[in-house]
Amino acid sequence: MIKTHSELQSTQRWVVKIGSALITEDGQGLDLARLAAWVDQLADLIASGKEIVVVSSGAVAEGMTRMGWSKRPQALHDLQAAAAIGQMGLVQAWESEFKRRGLHTAQVLLTHDDLSNRKRYLNARGTLRSLVSLGVVPVVNENDVVANDELRFGDNDSLAALVANLIEADLVVLLTDQQGMFDADPRHNSDAKLISVAQANAKELDAVAGDGGSLGRGGMATKLRAARLAGRSGAATVIAAGREESVLARLSKGEQLGTLLLAQEEADDARKRWLAGHLQVKGSLVLDAGAVKVLQSSGSSLLAVGVSDVSGQFIRGELVSCIDAQGVEIARGLVNYSADEARKIQGKPSSEIAALLGYVDEPELIDRDNLVVL
Repeated sequence: MIKTHSELQSTQRWVVKIGSALITEDGQGLDLARLAAWVDQLADLIASGKEIVVVSSGAVAEGMTRMGWSKRPQALHDLQAAAAIGQMGLVQAWESEFKRRGLHTAQVLLTHDDLSNRKRYLNARGTLRSLVSLGVVPVVNENDVVANDELRFGDNDSLAALVANLIEADLVVLLTDQQGMFDADPRHNSDAKLISVAQANAKELDAVAGDGGSLGRGGMATKLRAARLAGRSGAATVIAAGREESVLARLSKGEQLGTLLLAQEEADDARKRWLAGHLQVKGSLVLDAGAVKVLQSSGSSLLAVGVSDVSGQFIRGELVSCIDAQGVEIARGLVNYSADEARKIQGKPSSEIAALLGYVDEPELIDRDNLVVL
């Protein structure tokens, strides 16, 4: 498990995400010179034995530039049109630059629905692993052209983390227009200090995460969430300045750049990572103090007796969030009963389910195999 920047030298499989502001020169069209420099560094890493997956933002911003739009559209169909237009130039740029270095690329477009469905999740994992094993560089982006609001990842930071979970990457590198994460907003506080190393799950980091810019959808808050998600597969995350000279090459040599966010001590198994990666939940279960304690201490199944309230509408097999009395998410999992059924049995022991519903599907509201504690 990675603990320091110097240990990055031993990592093998990287997911590198490049943000919109970087790749489009702050919205002025694709920065081809800088993209070529990143490709040279990535190609050198591959030559040294590392496996690379690129998560590239910039389709919408490139489409805006091609259409002469100065402001990001608000209407979904306009955003999707911009993405469709810009994706052509974005993929062409990556393909031509990697070809210059003798490397093949593959375009991979994903929606949240692709990864929420267990079978399609496994298909995506198999495809990405196969591409990497063949020495092909996958260039991944959210499929903005077809994704609706309910199916969006919301930002490519989250997508990079989910890709890391898919391929069991060692490291996620989030290249941005900032030096990393600071202990205060450096735009308003001249005394703000760069956070060099921290545990991704450290609660104090929540207070220093900021918002995104006008071009992209991800600020430090999304990068922190992504680091926590990537950590579930044991991957560390580096947030670093993409305009820093030879940033990827220097990171690969263990140089102390940006902010290194460390993974949790033990990686979750593949199914738990899949559950944690769901970004859309259908409802929530409010747990009493006893249920919270049991889940956090032993990771056991959730019984109806520990549930004090049910919100939302969901059916059997859908994902629900388990929260405490203060609204803090404790866990999430695939529920065994619908929302209406859950309301009838909440607070009741399993022995009474048959009498209350007329049948028993499962004695647990959520089975431990379908539950991940956050």
